[in-house]
Amino acid sequence: MLKPTDIETIRGKESRYAVVVGVAKRAREIADAAEAGGEILIEKPVSLAINDFKSNDVKLIVHRDGE
Repeated sequence: MLKPTDIETIRGKESRYAVVVGVAKRAREIADAAEAGGEILIEKPVSLAINDFKSNDVKLIVHRDGE
């Protein structure tokens, strides 16, 4: 589960909604890759996704209209 402190750590200038959507998409990528590779995950995909964002292995990119 995403804790408010996790959101604030990852957030930067972006909205909370953008962070939650980004973490959810990353978690889905992790889960899909594990399933395709027959890997059993010990940690939950959301926890792994949060760790990816915190360690800057993955960055949140928000596309805005007009940019």
